[in-house]
Amino acid sequence: MPTKDQLQQQIAELKMDYINLQGDMEKLESLGHADSVKQALTRLENMEARLAELNKQLAAL
Repeated sequence: MPTKDQLQQQIAELKMDYINLQGDMEKLESLGHADSVKQALTRLENMEARLAELNKQLAAL
C-alpha cells in the first residue's frame, strides 16, 4: 500500500496531466479534430476515475 506522501504525489502528477490534456483538447477542438477530442475525453474520464480512487485511498489512511 502506498504511503500518504506517495498518494499525494500521484494525485498532484495526475492533476497536472489532467490540466495539460484539457489545454490540448481545447487546441484540438479549435482545429476541428473531432476524433482526437473524443480520445482526449476518454482519457480525461479515465483520469477522473483514477483521481477518485487515489483520493479514496488517501482518505482511508
